[in-house]
Amino acid sequence: MSFTSYESPFSTRYASKEMQYIFSQQMKFSTFRKLWVSLAKAEQKLGLDITDEQIKELESHVDDIDFAAAAEYEKLLRHDVMAHIRAYGDVAPKAKKIIHLGATSCYVDDNTDVIVMREALRLTRGKLLKVMKNLSDFALKYKDMPCLAYTHLQPAQLTTVGKRATLWLHDLYIDLCDLEYVLSSLKFLGSKGTTGTQASFMDLFNNDENKVKEAERLIAADFGFDECYPVSGQTYTRKVDSRVLNVLSGIAQSAHKFANDLRILQSFKEMEEPFEKNQVGSSAMPYKRNPMRSERMTALARYVICDAQNAALTSSEQWFERTLDDSANKRISVSEAFLGVDAILNIYINVTGALVVYPSVIRRRVMAELPFMASENIMMEAVKRGGDRQELHETIRRHSIEAGKQVKELGLDNDLIDRICSDPAFGVDKESVKEQLVPENYTGRAASQVVEFVNGTVRPVLEKYASEMTDGAELTV
Repeated sequence: MSFTSYESPFSTRYASKEMQYIFSQQMKFSTFRKLWVSLAKAEQKLGLDITDEQIKELESHVDDIDFAAAAEYEKLLRHDVMAHIRAYGDVAPKAKKIIHLGATSCYVDDNTDVIVMREALRLTRGKLLKVMKNLSDFALKYKDMPCLAYTHLQPAQLTTVGKRATLWLHDLYIDLCDLEYVLSSLKFLGSKGTTGTQASFMDLFNNDENKVKEAERLIAADFGFDECYPVSGQTYTRKVDSRVLNVLSGIAQSAHKFANDLRILQSFKEMEEPFEKNQVGSSAMPYKRNPMRSERMTALARYVICDAQNAALTSSEQWFERTLDDSANKRISVSEAFLGVDAILNIYINVTGALVVYPSVIRRRVMAELPFMASENIMMEAVKRGGDRQELHETIRRHSIEAGKQVKELGLDNDLIDRICSDPAFGVDKESVKEQLVPENYTGRAASQVVEFVNGTVRPVLEKYASEMTDGAELTV
């Protein structure tokens, strides 16, 4: 029976080619070889017997990896790093004896992981910034458009379409700040040796601590790191992975919140995600326009949020200077968290780049609820004329219940204003009250808050990273 092997949906449906490359075997093992070259150069510079010819031979074979040969070696040795050392030595025979000199497996494993996570965080930042740019433009465009605001998913007061967008934007701003902090504090493991004491390098350099430290500094500088973690066991602390995945979980949480809000708004017919000309909403019901992209965002976000627990558990499980129960987990959890967030942000960019707003529906729904919201202002005016606030509140409560029955039980219009105006306790006439029923009068500082937040908080960040911002995102499904 013939069959095809499993392929991850992240590779075939969701994640970008750029993020897939960062976590590819080519990226990983080319970085291994670059680390071995850097190690040899540092050791040569500090006096070890390593020739220019050996280094040149290593440099000429950084990218031409024979993965089949490495796989055969791993079957034999049951050790992936040793397998790649052997495969590298096959194509660089003159340098074979000095590859990995003084190092342990985590010299290449952990330093590569840090390099890969740094690149993946940078790509994530570029896409996050693009979503923030889209939402900033949207918020400013609709800063003045009144809409219903909700508490407990029940109409409360009014806000504006643009102000609501700043709530989504603010969550992402917090995520960006967290990402920036973690990215800026990411350090190189360096050359720490088997238990983190650098004992093997002390042997190589005849107990010259300055040379041991200088070798580590040189290698870190080759890869753009100013600092190494000051202490470690064989590995960098797995709290680093946990911190990174917590950032990704935060982005997933924010995206989930946005996508759920949009799904509800699409149900209200106030807003919806873009719907393409030939898109099919339902296989059974041709008329449907399902929020499939928002639903996919929530689905992927749940995965990433749960996946962050892997790093937390791995960090807590490491014994003393290291155990190997992190390896298999890290290979999956870290890469797929990044691929998941990459997929989420691709959708987020796509959706926010062409959000659809239906002003007439929004206005109609506002006007249906506005009498309830205007009742507080009417009550305040009556109090100014000598009324008792508590008695008036109770009267409005009773009138609101009856008006609600008219709407919900009988399907009639909201007649709360008529009821209040005919009640002598308030002393108001219907015409003057109706003149006040202008939605724009009930949105408070919403529009000003949008302008202040976008211009004062978000734009400086967008301008700072303008060159890194992703242009857009192409979805395959």
